[in-house]
Amino acid sequence: MYDAPVADLSESELRSLEAAYCSWGDTVHYLDHPKFFESCEGSYMYDAEGRAFLDLQMWYSAVNFGYRNPRLNAAAHRQLDRLPQVASQYLHREKVELAALIARDAEAKFGAKGRVHFNVGGAQAVEDSLKLVRNASGGKSLMFAFEGGYHGRTLGASAITSSYRYRRRYGHFGDRAQFIEFPYHFRGPKGMSKEEYGSYCVQKFERLFETEYNGVLDTKTGQAEFAAFYVEPIQGTGGYVIPPKNFFIELKKVLDRYGILLVVDEIQMGLYRTGKLWSIEHFGVQPDVLVFGKALTNGLNPLSGVWAKEALINPGVFPPGSTHSTFNANPMGTAIALETLRMAAEGDYERQVAEKGAYFLAGLRELQSRWPQIGDVDGLGLALRAEICEADGYTPNKPLLDRMEAEAMKGDLEVDGRTLGLILDVGGYYKNVITLAPSLDITREEIDLALKLLDALLTRCTRG
Repeated sequence: MYDAPVADLSESELRSLEAAYCSWGDTVHYLDHPKFFESCEGSYMYDAEGRAFLDLQMWYSAVNFGYRNPRLNAAAHRQLDRLPQVASQYLHREKVELAALIARDAEAKFGAKGRVHFNVGGAQAVEDSLKLVRNASGGKSLMFAFEGGYHGRTLGASAITSSYRYRRRYGHFGDRAQFIEFPYHFRGPKGMSKEEYGSYCVQKFERLFETEYNGVLDTKTGQAEFAAFYVEPIQGTGGYVIPPKNFFIELKKVLDRYGILLVVDEIQMGLYRTGKLWSIEHFGVQPDVLVFGKALTNGLNPLSGVWAKEALINPGVFPPGSTHSTFNANPMGTAIALETLRMAAEGDYERQVAEKGAYFLAGLRELQSRWPQIGDVDGLGLALRAEICEADGYTPNKPLLDRMEAEAMKGDLEVDGRTLGLILDVGGYYKNVITLAPSLDITREEIDLALKLLDALLTRCTRG
């Protein structure tokens, strides 16, 4: 059937096959010729020539614990040899133990009993959560979400994702979310502190409920037309925008007043990316629903899930078959996830990530002091941002970041006698932000190397 085994095909032959037979709809072609990689380990990816690329995005934060993590790979092998598959009409211990571990942790942190529902991908878990909140609200289909927010590209999830380009060709089922201003302080009103801007955004949102003519509230009954507010505590694709500590506390008071559920999307920022299991823990509020995925299995086997308060998800209100996928609580994924959570608890990742993040952020600030093209840096744990601008330090400079990304992928940066490449992720409202999500096991030496590689990239791309 095949002219040659895949291993014998040259890269040019593979590119011809990709151009002819692969859907581009399931990839992100940032570059004209996306890179082929052959292997990976720790913080590095390697191409066919053996060139090393330091990865500062770790598969969009899905591989928080490093490529080919020995402990998690071993867990996958053990499960593969024992119980790799089972139909979801039956039970297996890994599902039950994982659900109990997550639910008990949430009860201790948020003071509310809840249950856990599993699925495969992040967008699918968001879809499940939409069913939950619509069911709990008596079928209300309207949601609030944030400008700059990202929750997936399935039809339901794209309706609460602020980017119109994900909906343009397809429309969406139900109603598009009403998008609310997020406190993006670097590009917010001048003259306000970060905390003042956070309060300003909440007050602006709260004005929607002052009169029935703002279209969200029946003032005679106190009933809001909206079921839930979907939030990323730290915006991911939006550019790792970190709100002030007072923001969610003030926002939650408004939501509780009008019976609107708070749904927290932890798909990108969960699993210790910010130094906490869930990033919402930094902000002092209790979610009603929490959605998670990505790094739960360190990218080894797709698994995502939803935690929700008991009143929203108990079998009496959300019975068997309410939502389902053949692979939703697969034993491979749940076994790896159990090992991930145990390993993280034993490894004291809260302390490690906070310390490494502070060290990396200090290095970015030193880099910013020498490069006016870095307009803003910020971070929480190992979720870090560097906003690339014109020399005025403010005007977005997407072309410069595009050049930096392309040059980084050539794999020919010379630093400390080594020749390396650098894998960067691009985000932000203007696609001018380097969103840095390195392995949580990154060493200080690798952080120093990352900063030197960024410096070399800036030198190359701004000085010809």
